[in-house]
Amino acid sequence: MPAPRSRPAAALVLVSALAALGLGPAAGPAAAATVPAGAGSYSDTRPAGTSGPTTNTGAPVTPKVTPAAQGKPVPTNDWWSSLAFQRYGDNPYSTPMYGHPLTYQAVAGGLEIGYPTSPAVVGDGRQYEFAHKRDLTLGLTGLNSPDTKADAWSDWTVTPYWSDGARTLRTTIGHGLPFVYAKGSGGDARITTAEPPAVFADQGNVLGITVAGHHYALFAPTGTDWNVSGTTVTAGLGGKDYFSVAVLPSTDALATYRKYAYSFVTGSTVNWSYDAGTVRATYTLTTEAKEGTERGTLQALYRHQWLHTADPLTPYAYVSPRGTMKVRESASFTTSQRAAATLPALPGAGVDPARLRGHLNEVANSADPFSGAVDTYWTGKALGKLAQLVPLADQIGEGAIRDKLLGLIKGRLQDWFTAGGANEFSYDRTWKTLIGYPASYGSDTELNDHHFHYGYYVYAAAIVAQYDPAWAADSAWGAMVGTLIRDAADPSRTDSAFPFLRGFDVYAGHSWASGHQGFAAGNNQESSSESTNLSAALVLWGSATGDTRLRDLGTYLLTTEGEAVAQYWFDADQQVFPAAFPHDTVGMVWGSGAAYSTWWTANPEEIHGINALPVTGGSLHLGGHKDAVRRNIAEMERENGGPAVEWRDILWEFQSLADPGAAKAKWDAGNAGYTPEAGESKAHTYHWLTALDALGAPDATVTGSIPTSAVFTKGTTRTYVAHNHGTTARTVTFSDGASLSVPARSTATGTGTGGSDPGPEPSTGNTFQLRTGGTLTTATGTTAGSDTIASAQGANHDGTPYRPLVYEARGVNGTLRSGGTTAFRLQVDAGTTVGLGQQARVSYDLTGDGTFDRTETYQYFATDPVTGWEEYGQSRGLKSATGTLGDLRGGTVRLEVWSAIGNGDSRLQTGTDRSVLVIPYD
Repeated sequence: MPAPRSRPAAALVLVSALAALGLGPAAGPAAAATVPAGAGSYSDTRPAGTSGPTTNTGAPVTPKVTPAAQGKPVPTNDWWSSLAFQRYGDNPYSTPMYGHPLTYQAVAGGLEIGYPTSPAVVGDGRQYEFAHKRDLTLGLTGLNSPDTKADAWSDWTVTPYWSDGARTLRTTIGHGLPFVYAKGSGGDARITTAEPPAVFADQGNVLGITVAGHHYALFAPTGTDWNVSGTTVTAGLGGKDYFSVAVLPSTDALATYRKYAYSFVTGSTVNWSYDAGTVRATYTLTTEAKEGTERGTLQALYRHQWLHTADPLTPYAYVSPRGTMKVRESASFTTSQRAAATLPALPGAGVDPARLRGHLNEVANSADPFSGAVDTYWTGKALGKLAQLVPLADQIGEGAIRDKLLGLIKGRLQDWFTAGGANEFSYDRTWKTLIGYPASYGSDTELNDHHFHYGYYVYAAAIVAQYDPAWAADSAWGAMVGTLIRDAADPSRTDSAFPFLRGFDVYAGHSWASGHQGFAAGNNQESSSESTNLSAALVLWGSATGDTRLRDLGTYLLTTEGEAVAQYWFDADQQVFPAAFPHDTVGMVWGSGAAYSTWWTANPEEIHGINALPVTGGSLHLGGHKDAVRRNIAEMERENGGPAVEWRDILWEFQSLADPGAAKAKWDAGNAGYTPEAGESKAHTYHWLTALDALGAPDATVTGSIPTSAVFTKGTTRTYVAHNHGTTARTVTFSDGASLSVPARSTATGTGTGGSDPGPEPSTGNTFQLRTGGTLTTATGTTAGSDTIASAQGANHDGTPYRPLVYEARGVNGTLRSGGTTAFRLQVDAGTTVGLGQQARVSYDLTGDGTFDRTETYQYFATDPVTGWEEYGQSRGLKSATGTLGDLRGGTVRLEVWSAIGNGDSRLQTGTDRSVLVIPYD
């Protein structure tokens, strides 16, 4: 959440996304007891005159769960939370839930199922949405349940429950699941369709139907039979209690999906690890065989997942608000990513100590360093602002300023960490959550934003722990910090007091802000950067306290959400936002899509800045996609009618992650006459911009062997930075072979040793095969496959990529061959469609800094309407070229293929030596 604002009823129309936000009267509390936590404490009852979770009219509300789930911590802030948190008194079922590729809504007769594939751009072009629209309703004959409850849940699946006394229905649904798994009693299986279905396959207990252009398969127990009557499809269960429904990517997928129709998903689990600069995560579904012995399954991966998996994927794909989802035929898959960097602060390269000292004193000696903050959010913002300055004062030897700032932070934290005063944290035993009072922005009545608010507290505590480890001991104030962490990001699935990772959706790859998810557009998150602020805080707190479990959790969360933010908020690869959506970034992501908006203003500066603040040493991941940063700033200035004014400091700092010199020039020209954003200070902004101007932008292509390390590149010079929280000196190694000696409890900066020839291990050879999943590789020996080249939809895209397939090789080293040119041969097939043309573009980022130095666009290739592969090569000729080739040093090579003309999909062969890119390098 940003600065100054109150959440309005109508600051900006969010079309069907928004519902009333009314806060009702408080209910009376019970007698309070104080719960000790180290030197601190919290209350087990909220303060008098305050409120806990309510409906939108202010009536107290309790979790809507079955007896089997009573007493278990309910995962609020999830994609399905409206099943358990009844925000509206007249809706005891759910609001629309966006599992992707399917959408769902619970109703009296069962579960509505939809598969929205055509986006609507609404709200004067400010929002795109794939809104839930019912294709089917899955239920039982006669079912008329008075409500729907949550019966069970796991990391990304949930089981809704219906009962009307005579009939009982349970379904299991989840992210990435093409199937809905149903168990029922008291009635036959019943599917009602939104329009009369077209039957494309009838195999007795297996029925293929098309509704609204979407293909579904219905699976009843063996020996039973589906019967179609108008818009009602029924099947007796033959004494069994199970059936399933799947959305098919195409009618010819029926046989594959039938194989897994009776392998029912019963749970989902992610396991993550961090090791020497790499984050790995394995996503696993548990299943049980209802018939036969098959225990495998099918699952659809989001873009942020399939970009980072080497596991084989099928040719099947789905449409979603997050771009293409690709299908894996297995119960598990693993992703591997370079870890996102986190530092307590940037080193003070180029900083004038006297100038910085003056700016530090402006804050430390201000009449009210907390700017009147009283609630959890604004207090957190103030704590974060002060915490950012502590390492800066220490860098220039200003121990007195450092200690004064630390004293201010400790005092305010300890005040909040002690029950019984004007502010405190209180534990809600019904909802199993810790709420800070005074609350704000629905953190009490709606359970909104705990990860936003508490992240600031954990970040400030981590900075204190860096300088005063005794303060952070569990016997002192560390136990209260740990309690806040358990509420917002508990890594335990067996903690009876708090849910697992409350705000973070492990499969979606990012957090959700609304506690109840009570919107037609599903859940939402505005300030993704305040979410990643908690993740970075966990890295720093875990590092400072020696808790590697929390450190590694923070690294997983930051790395995962960093990629999700790049793809879904910033459309970094320009592969997610619909073609008709006129913006390069969004302020908010919803279950149904995304919006160029904020909760409180339509001002472009805040729309663009809300996903950058607070700018800290945990923000460096934003520099991993520099072209996206540049597009973002350019759009802000277009929409704003000129450079930033209100949030200039936030946007200068954001721009510096791609173009430090340009951002520093804006500071030099405009630093005198502005008021810092509420969580910022001139001291921090000056230090940040000056340091990056001297060091260069973050270089995400190189990682260090500890999470608190980072690399910066300026021209041909890399600078290595690492902070050692430990009590003994250590050597940090980097993925390009460089190393850095770091004294105990210190930050070290240098050009490294052993890293004079930067870059990952060179690729072997100059011939790259295409792999489904978006990679170029010199490896051979895989299975042939194909990717779908999306239709040009009747428009002319000659020379301009439109929904292209993108393949990349990163960390490529090579010496440019004199006189050499790019070559490629690509196998393409238009089937029997007339008038298609495919086009290719090859781009070279010579140093891997995110900027492409050479781009070559080739003339398109007109395919014939005869099924079979045709070869498209560079001999078609260059259409255009920009930039100049040079030697590759840790560089990136990108191939894009799209439909330049025509109105139909085509195919591109992958996984063979007949579809290759050959680069002119030795």
